[in-house]
Amino acid sequence: MPRSPARKLLAVSSLGALAFAASLGAAAAQPLSVVELFTSQGCSSCPPANANLIKVKDRPGVLALSFNVTYWDYLGWKDTFGKQEFTQRQVSYEPPLGHDGPFTPQVVINGHADVVGAAPGEIERLISATGKTGGPSLSLEGGKVAVGAGAAPGGKADVWLVRYTKGVVQVPVARGENTGRTLPHANVVHALEKLGNWTGNATSYALPAAPGGLSTAVLVQSPGGGPILAAATN
Repeated sequence: MPRSPARKLLAVSSLGALAFAASLGAAAAQPLSVVELFTSQGCSSCPPANANLIKVKDRPGVLALSFNVTYWDYLGWKDTFGKQEFTQRQVSYEPPLGHDGPFTPQVVINGHADVVGAAPGEIERLISATGKTGGPSLSLEGGKVAVGAGAAPGGKADVWLVRYTKGVVQVPVARGENTGRTLPHANVVHALEKLGNWTGNATSYALPAAPGGLSTAVLVQSPGGGPILAAATN
């Protein structure tokens, strides 16, 4: 039976409302707990923390990232994912967190709380105690990063682009402290790039396509290893 003009209008209006609601959902990213593991394939203490990150990587509301550092490379095994910029990111966290220098493993949540992360349940407890980011709206769509208006603590925050491999990869280690072991890594970061600054006004940045099938995350973060204000991933 054909629908009346009134029914057609209602159907079109309903579709428009759904589209509007979807656009709002895309514009305002859900708050996340950003869990960063600083690890090294040359560190014999790191495998338990790697395994614990795997346990939380698929939890709703969690963005888990593995940053492999370089300062244990001298022990005989050059970390296959390690980059100096990842080491520097960890170093920048240590003074605000009350540490004299970097160590592995270390898990930092939302940029302002940390734990070793090797003991069972450590990461889960810190996630529960720390909560989620609550800063500006943040979206990744249409080839751009859009940051909404809001309060920028100290007047400025950094906008970081993170490229990572979603899922678990297995890495055989031939030398060093983990000789002969195959180590699992979750959500390995391959690139970290500063897109610019956010000063509290709504702003946007071009978002190039991710190379090689990598996933993308964006972090809005207070400078100098400060708290993460907002995060989004595709």
